Amino acid sequence: MNSKAEYISYHSTGSFSKIVLDYINADKKLQPFYQHSVSIEGMKAAIAERKSYPTNRSLLVETLEKHYSKEILSSSQQINLKQLINENCFTITTAHQPNIFTGHLYFVYKILHTIKLCEKLKGEIPEQDFVPVYFMGSEDADLEELGHVYINGQKKEWKTNQTGAVGRMKVDKFLIKMLDEIAGEIEVYPHGNEIISKMKSFYTEGITIEDATFKLVNNLFAEYGLLVLLPDNADYKKAFTPVIEKELTERFSNPLVQETVSQIPKEYKVQAGGRDLNMFYLKDDSRERVLNENSKFTIQNSTIEFDEASIIKELKLHPERFSPNVILRPVFQEMILPNIAFIGGGGELAYWLELKAVFEAVKVPYPVLVLRNSFLLTDKKQRDDAKKFGFTIMDFFKTEQYLLTELVKRESAVQLSLEKEKKALSEFYRNLKSTVGFVDTTLLAHTEALEKQALKKMEALEKKMLRAEKKKFDAQQRQLSKLKAQLFPHSNLQERIENIIPLYAKWGNELIKTLYKHSLAMEQEFVLIEMGE
Repeated sequence: MNSKAEYISYHSTGSFSKIVLDYINADKKLQPFYQHSVSIEGMKAAIAERKSYPTNRSLLVETLEKHYSKEILSSSQQINLKQLINENCFTITTAHQPNIFTGHLYFVYKILHTIKLCEKLKGEIPEQDFVPVYFMGSEDADLEELGHVYINGQKKEWKTNQTGAVGRMKVDKFLIKMLDEIAGEIEVYPHGNEIISKMKSFYTEGITIEDATFKLVNNLFAEYGLLVLLPDNADYKKAFTPVIEKELTERFSNPLVQETVSQIPKEYKVQAGGRDLNMFYLKDDSRERVLNENSKFTIQNSTIEFDEASIIKELKLHPERFSPNVILRPVFQEMILPNIAFIGGGGELAYWLELKAVFEAVKVPYPVLVLRNSFLLTDKKQRDDAKKFGFTIMDFFKTEQYLLTELVKRESAVQLSLEKEKKALSEFYRNLKSTVGFVDTTLLAHTEALEKQALKKMEALEKKMLRAEKKKFDAQQRQLSKLKAQLFPHSNLQERIENIIPLYAKWGNELIKTLYKHSLAMEQEFVLIEMGE
C-alpha cells in the first residue's frame, strides 16, 4: 500500500500539555526530575548505569519461556528470548493495561515505537542488543476504563458483573455478545471478517483477559520480535519483595513523591500520585488497597487484618498477593527487566517525573523517558473532502467554528469584513480629537471613550453579519462537522478514542506495516499519515 507521512511538531497540534512540550524540548526546569536525555548519548549513559545493576536474567528468561510454552515463536522472538540472558542485551519497554480488544489506538502505537527504537539503537550501538517488551498491567482493576472501546466514534461497553483485577477476569457471554454486535458493523469492510475472526479466536469464553490480550498482541507483533511480559506472577513478585517490605514497614514512597512534587514548578499543575501506602492486596476477584493505622494493616472493603509480623509473613508466603500501584509499578518493572528506556504517553511521563527519588531510594536505575509516537490516520475520501473545502488535514486541528468562519469568509458573495469602515471610523475620530483638542483638552478623554464605544459596536455588528451569513452555509457546516468528528472523535485526538478494529477492517495487516514504516525512534514529532487506496 502506498502511504505518505508528514511530521509536525507536537506544539502545532494544540493537543499536548505544557509539561509534555517542555519535556521534549529539554526545558531546564524539568531536567532535575529525570536521569537521561532522549538521545544516543542518553541511551549510552542508561546502558552504563544498567550494567552495574544485578538484573536476574535467568528468572526473566525462564518465566518468559513458561509464558510462551504454548505459543509458536517467530524467528525474531526466538532470537530475542535467547539474547536476554546475555549481559550485553537490554530492553526497551512500554506498559499498558489489558484493555479489551486493545482499547485505544495508542496501545498499538506504543508497542510499535518500542520495536522501532530497538532497531534504531542496534544501528547506532551495534555492540549491544535490544529487545522490545510490552509489560502488561493486568492487575489494574479499573473496569470502567478498560472495559469499553469506541468503534467509529460509538462507545461499546462490556456489561459484566466481574470484579477485581481486569487481567484475571474471564471472557463471558456478555463480552462475546458485545463482539458479535461489533462484528455486525465491521464485517462489511474489506478486511472485516479477518479482524473479527482474530478477535473471536483469542477472546473465547472462559479465557482470562490477560491470556486473550497476550495472544492478540503476540499475533499482531510476533514477527517484529516483541515479547510480552505478564507481571501478575509469583516468581516476579518474589524478586520484588524487598521493595514491598520496605513500603509496608517504612511507607517510604509517598513522602518522596510529595517532596518531588513540591519542587516541580507550579506552572505544570501536577498532582502527587499514589497514597500513604502504595500497595494493593490481590486475591481471587478483589484488588483492594492496603491500609495502615495504629500498627495494624487492613485491606479496604474487607475484614482481613494483619499486624506487621503477620503481613510480612503473608508477603513471604504469597508474594503474588501484593500488587504495586501506579507509584511502585514502574520500580517493579525496572527491577525485573534489563531496561534502558520507557515509552509512555504524556500522562505517564508526567507521573514518572515524580518518581526519580523513589528509584534512588531502592537503588534501581531510572530509564530514559520517551514520549510515545502519535499519529493521525486519514483515508483518500477524508483528504478529498478537506480539499473540497479548501483546507488541509492540518487545518482540522483548529476548532470547527474557526473552519466554518474561514470557509464562509472565503466563499461568501457578500462583504463580511468591516475593516475599511473601522479604519475610516478611526480616521474620523482622529480628526475629531484634533478639533476637540483646540476647543478644550479635557474633552479628549470623552472623545476617546466615544471612539472605543463606536468601534465595539461596529465589531459586534460584524459578528452579527457573519452569524447571519453562516446560516446560508448550513449544508457545508454539516459536512465540515462530520469530517471534523471523523478526524477528531469526541473533540479529541483520534488515537485517544478510536479502536484498531475498524481501521484494520479497512486496510488489513497493511495498517500495522504502514504504522511500523512511519514510526519514529527518538525524533519526538507528531505524524500525519495519508493511507493509500
